[in-house]
Amino acid sequence: MVERQDWRGNFPNLLDARANKEPTELMPKKSKAPAPVRADQSVSEAFATIMQHNFDYLLTWEGAARSWENIEGVHQFRVTVRRMRSALSLFRNALPKSDRTHWSDEMRWVAGEMGRARDLDVFISEGLSAVAEELPLSGCHGLLRLAEEHRVQAYERQVQPMLDSERYRLFKEGFADWVENRRWESGEPGKKQSKFLSMNMVPFSRKLMDKQERKVLAAGSHVNRNVSEEMHSLRIECKKLRYAAEFFSPMFTGMDTFISHMKGLQDLLGLMNDVAVMHQLLDDLLKHETDREAFVYAGGLIGWRTCDYQHMLNRFDLFWEEFIEAKHPWWKKSALVQPGS
Repeated sequence: MVERQDWRGNFPNLLDARANKEPTELMPKKSKAPAPVRADQSVSEAFATIMQHNFDYLLTWEGAARSWENIEGVHQFRVTVRRMRSALSLFRNALPKSDRTHWSDEMRWVAGEMGRARDLDVFISEGLSAVAEELPLSGCHGLLRLAEEHRVQAYERQVQPMLDSERYRLFKEGFADWVENRRWESGEPGKKQSKFLSMNMVPFSRKLMDKQERKVLAAGSHVNRNVSEEMHSLRIECKKLRYAAEFFSPMFTGMDTFISHMKGLQDLLGLMNDVAVMHQLLDDLLKHETDREAFVYAGGLIGWRTCDYQHMLNRFDLFWEEFIEAKHPWWKKSALVQPGS
């Protein structure tokens, strides 16, 4: 029988020490403030406001994203890239397809180069630490060692080279010019796109929110909860709806309440994704490993997190009901924030 000190040891303390390690440079300040979109803006003006706000925020985290000493760097950088990519998708009817496709592809590449580093950050700080004091198995130290070795490689071989690359430099310069000068207006937009670009943001945002909500309803109303592809599609549509609600929150009071009604559903879908990523990550980490205890602990870890997910999945109907009953502030006249108020 394994003694308590054999499996636990100083593992939680090791994680805490790494998590609290002082960064080599001052970290930027996290902010959840949305772009200052106004109800009197055109679609083109509002899109520029959203993109400029997020691009500026992205650049403040560029230096911090180079190091694993504080995992917030890559996290904030990557989330901001994904938020901008979501904006490209949500505003697609107003943008020239060639422009939208080009910048979406570049953002996918940037986020992708940081994907493994982020997965390992989450695995170390959340996956391992979440059960470190509860899982009565040996092998945690070996798994932590493996994960940290692979994380260093991910930052040194993917994140840092990407940030130093010519492709990334061209992305920054080109995207900054595209946003600052609203190049989508001069990029030969069609009649339909020109109409959308000049439209006032209020009717545009209302139709967009309705359309994206319908996509969530279509994906989730009869979703097979045991089919990962269907649940993944629901997760993606939910994220787009949340991003849209955040983009338009300065125009409508009550958007925060609407977003809060999505939290249970999004937490469930996020945990599902975490478990799937953990499966893939452990397969890779243990590919050439011979430490039997590391394999045993990995199996216990997967089992523990899968159990967490199954328990949460049992509450799907409650989360779904809360979401579909949420009121729509974007159609409430009194919720419209007047410019200058």
